[in-house]
Amino acid sequence: MSRHADRLFLLFSLLVLNICGLKCSEIVNASGSTKVLTSSLSPAASAAAAAVFKPAVDSVFPLSLLSSFPEDQEVSEYCTELLHIFGQRYVELVRCLVPAARPVKVCQGCFVSYGRVVDIYKNISTEVGPGNESCSESLIRGDRLMLVYEMYSNLEDLWVKANCQHCLGQTSPGLTNETVAFMAALNQTITCFDKFRQGNHTELCKNCTSAYKNLSWLYNGLEKKNILCIDIEDAMNVTRKLWSKTFNCSFPREETVPVIAVSSFMLFLPIIFYLSSYLHSEQKKRKIIHPRRAKSSNSLMNIQDKQS
Repeated sequence: MSRHADRLFLLFSLLVLNICGLKCSEIVNASGSTKVLTSSLSPAASAAAAAVFKPAVDSVFPLSLLSSFPEDQEVSEYCTELLHIFGQRYVELVRCLVPAARPVKVCQGCFVSYGRVVDIYKNISTEVGPGNESCSESLIRGDRLMLVYEMYSNLEDLWVKANCQHCLGQTSPGLTNETVAFMAALNQTITCFDKFRQGNHTELCKNCTSAYKNLSWLYNGLEKKNILCIDIEDAMNVTRKLWSKTFNCSFPREETVPVIAVSSFMLFLPIIFYLSSYLHSEQKKRKIIHPRRAKSSNSLMNIQDKQS
């Protein structure tokens, strides 16, 4: 009897294992757990199934690819330090550029931060660290994205579009003398606007004409030399809008006097040409009558002798 019972228990166990083999993968894939399987088994079978199908890793874990890789042996400690410095200076420059967007003070306010970024990028792209490793190969051209290069290239394009090199010295860092003179005239003009803007705008136009004229004269000189940067262009545009639209001021341009003189001369030039042509033709029509020359005394005497 006991043998028969053992055989039945063995057959029942094999049946359970076969069912488990067919349904186990579907249960795990559908629910990610063994609750359905263990609920239909006895406590002992449930404990065994839980031990077999218990997930090796918790369901909540950080998905970070970098944590599964060993430390990158291609980037040396020296290059990593340069990359860290580049990131710090890049952030410093961005923090300077954002407040300088309006009113535009990109060139005069951020040239120091930009120079620091240029210096560290040159170090990354040219210097060779200990062991003759090239930081340019590992940091700039190490992957398809070339993130360091793209970040620096975007800043460089922005700086070139702003024409900041026109307002900065070529040999020594800092603003050029022309830029400093323009900014001083700009401050004088804006100070005059602030002084008289609360009252009658007629007084503002009268008292601030000389300052605004001086500012316009400096701007025209820089424009002729083609040494304008975005700071000067934006400042002059704003000042002109204040002068003409906000305060409704105007003054006669000094260039109108020579323009009127040249225009008048060109207007009377055809009249002068036709008048001179007419007088010249009339002079040619005149006939000049020359007196006959008197004959010599000998000829006269011969004529008289013949008559006598």
